[in-house]
Amino acid sequence: MASRGDLGSWLTGGSVPPGETGDRDRLGLPASGSGSRAPLGRRVVALCLDWAVAEAISYGFFDRDPMVTLAIFGLMNVLLVSSVGSTIGHRLLGLRVRRLGAPEPQIVGFGRGAVRAVLLCLVIPAVVWDADGRGMHDRAAGTVIVRR
Repeated sequence: MASRGDLGSWLTGGSVPPGETGDRDRLGLPASGSGSRAPLGRRVVALCLDWAVAEAISYGFFDRDPMVTLAIFGLMNVLLVSSVGSTIGHRLLGLRVRRLGAPEPQIVGFGRGAVRAVLLCLVIPAVVWDADGRGMHDRAAGTVIVRR
């Protein structure tokens, strides 16, 4: 026979969301610490820092043309994420982009980096998230932003 304690714990739900275990999330990443999904606040600050760098380069060399700033931002993302796994903003905030499901450390690669950067520059895919907190640009590229 079931006791009231058994029913109570079932009715109140567990402390771990469905599909997750105590030490891993639904993507198979650690639940906390190095390698875990990056929090939204850090990702947004990193994005703003990257945009500021692109804006400074655009202002210094191209008279701050908005389309040139966007092109610089996209080029920075493709080159840096594809080769070293993080942009300047990511590096400053202790984040990196990695391929989902690939063994550590794994470079994202040019193809995935380009897909991610193009969709990021379109803005809308970057602000539409899935249940795991990944933007459409990360889902399409098969990447995830994690803590370093």
